[in-house]
Amino acid sequence: MAGPAAADVRAACRQAWEPVLARAPQAVVFLDAAAAEALHWGGGGAGRLLAAGALAVRALAGPAAGAARAVFVVSGALRGRAAAAVRGVLGQGAVRHCALVAAGEAEGGGRAELEETLRRWMGEGGRAEVVLQAAPLLAPVSAELCLAPALAPLFPPLPRQRDRGGGLSPRPGPGPGELGLAALPAELRAAVRALVGGLDALFAALGLREESFAVGTLSRVVAAELASYAPARNRRKTALHRASVVFVDRTLDLAGAVGHHGDNLAEKMLSVLPKLPGHKTDVMVNMVELTALQTPDEMCTIIAPGCLAQPNDPAAKALWESFMNLKQKEAVMEARRHLVEAASRENLPIKMSMGRVTPEQLSSYVQLFKNNFKALENHCGLLQLVLATVQTLKHPQNPKWDNFLAFERLLLQTIGESEMPSVLKQLLPMIKSYNERTQDDYTCEDFLILLVYMYSVVGEMKGGKELDEAEEEVKKALVRAICDEPEPSPLLQKITGCDSSLNLALQKATDAVDDIFESLRGIARARMHLKQFNSIHNPGSNTHQASYKPLLKQVVEEICNPDRPDPVDIEHMSSGLTDLLKTGFSMFMKVNRPHPGDHPLLIIYVIGGVTVSEVKMVKDLVAARKPGTQVLVLSSALLTPLSVIELLFAAEHLEPDSDI
Repeated sequence: MAGPAAADVRAACRQAWEPVLARAPQAVVFLDAAAAEALHWGGGGAGRLLAAGALAVRALAGPAAGAARAVFVVSGALRGRAAAAVRGVLGQGAVRHCALVAAGEAEGGGRAELEETLRRWMGEGGRAEVVLQAAPLLAPVSAELCLAPALAPLFPPLPRQRDRGGGLSPRPGPGPGELGLAALPAELRAAVRALVGGLDALFAALGLREESFAVGTLSRVVAAELASYAPARNRRKTALHRASVVFVDRTLDLAGAVGHHGDNLAEKMLSVLPKLPGHKTDVMVNMVELTALQTPDEMCTIIAPGCLAQPNDPAAKALWESFMNLKQKEAVMEARRHLVEAASRENLPIKMSMGRVTPEQLSSYVQLFKNNFKALENHCGLLQLVLATVQTLKHPQNPKWDNFLAFERLLLQTIGESEMPSVLKQLLPMIKSYNERTQDDYTCEDFLILLVYMYSVVGEMKGGKELDEAEEEVKKALVRAICDEPEPSPLLQKITGCDSSLNLALQKATDAVDDIFESLRGIARARMHLKQFNSIHNPGSNTHQASYKPLLKQVVEEICNPDRPDPVDIEHMSSGLTDLLKTGFSMFMKVNRPHPGDHPLLIIYVIGGVTVSEVKMVKDLVAARKPGTQVLVLSSALLTPLSVIELLFAAEHLEPDSDI
């Protein structure tokens, strides 16, 4: 039976909001950040809640403003910061009736206990209702990509590594021999359980019966948990649609996450435009150009920013899919075509010009809508995406993208010809302090991106005195550059734990850089237990340049291999005794083992985040190698080079009070 269409996933994302909509009339709706992001991309936006009768839609920590009814939407369990925020609102005394829609239970408590807790927080006479969400709150970013914003901090731990003092690295991860949920830290265990519960609910909504496969250490844990999860086993007995779900650890290939190889407009937008406040994925689009307001300030806050998510505008949604799936030049031409069609429909005096599309030309077309309020209203979503295009193409960081790409290609060549110590020494002169840098030089954060790329591509390397010395030189240069920053960027503040240059002591910068290099060694060792996918570097030959071989590409090519060999590194996770017996008997007799290419729907879940280019690559590969197979990519975040650096070196992953 054919797998469910991508439209079913979008429908499931909208359906997940029904319990909230039913309770919205005459209430203030409070959302945590992850729930707000899911609503923004796939739940129809705040307008859908207001249309259902909500008095207001607010951030979870916002004021109740005298409302007697409140609905709280929490994307994880009610604990930590989420619990404190709900208690803070109820403690103001105005709310007499509240509903909590949560994606999980509080520790040690079910629905009845939660309702009792809420009544206690409201005070005498308060009424409470708890709905434990059946389906996860997901953000469908495109037809093939769905994100779980509540799990944005989930990142596979790096392999264990002894430090020079004989202890373990600050953020040790399980080695390949330490598999199983019990081997993980408590917060990571909770995140894995949340992921498994969310996937089971999604697959139930889609009517799926899946086989689970894994590439990587944390992926094995997740796939094994999903395979043996009791509700999932019951669901699989009656579900009609067959699917393969393949979990892949992000840490096995971080070059793909920080690299600049994709000629993709959406990827550039997400990288260079400022983030929408409170959001991990969407960006702010400056809308001042469509007003009569004159301001030299690019970050003008008087006018509400535009954004990329336009779930209620079919033309804008189609253009966003083009940005995700086409090369930059073609995507920019699509932006012009959509704009010309919109202007023609509104009888605006547009002069069509052929040839190369420039940001100035797009701006001049946008100006035609400026004083026509009906046209503005009709095409507001489209205009936001076109302005995002203009602002991305004109952005001062844009030329640096090509510099990164050129340097990454050079690194691939150099890595093939030289040992790591000599490559590091070649980098040294490029690490410049603030006063020495020009606009074209690399910043401290840029260097961290290049180092992650290098260590991930090189993989496991020969240690020794020469490597230690080369690393020490790079460390000293980086520490000096960080300490010389007149005002550390927000990312450097998170990495060093110092909120200003006055607090940035030499020792703090040194400790931070030591931790970074400890993690880099872990990144280099991430593929050490793989046999088939242990390299992402093609050293090249006399006739071919060295190149990067994306791990995801290798995985998908193996899945789509018409010869169907038994995959070496794509491990099947059995869900019961029958499968175990099959696996055992296959040593003695011909038994077909489950293969990830068996089913009409292929789901790839990248644990730790995925990039726009990777989603496009997976989609194109499956279409070319296995036509007729549907593909869906799931993950927790849409990555940019800087967001990867933050996840690796700055974020306190899954700390005890986080809202997972």
